[in-house]
Amino acid sequence: MSAFHYAFKVKDIASTRRFYVDIMGCAEGRSTERWIDFDFFGNQLSAHISLNIPDPDYCGTVDGVSVPIPHFGCILEYEQFHEVQERLTKHGIEFIVKPQTRYEGQKGEQLTMFILDLSGNPIEFKAFRNKDEVFAS
Repeated sequence: MSAFHYAFKVKDIASTRRFYVDIMGCAEGRSTERWIDFDFFGNQLSAHISLNIPDPDYCGTVDGVSVPIPHFGCILEYEQFHEVQERLTKHGIEFIVKPQTRYEGQKGEQLTMFILDLSGNPIEFKAFRNKDEVFAS
């Protein structure tokens, strides 16, 4: 197994559980009153309550689009990408970067979209046209 683990800050457990379980469909793992784990597309997210969640900084520019830094996310299959997009739309989650194709017709062509979870954490979802080009330069 080579799953990714990411620990991050959230404002509370209730809204975090609502977003990751009810909206995103993630399985819940262990939890306490101060943190909660999720299976995020085969990766382990560990959300910890904090009173100090920084605002995203839109200092990144990728293919001419400003993106929030820091952010996390995952690479999905094309079909999964569209399923997640539909799920987010159904639940009224606003896209901070609308679903679009990046590097169209070039090496590394990909679908991408960004949202904020209910604590304001930026999340990116991607799907590459050719999986062999995920790390292509």
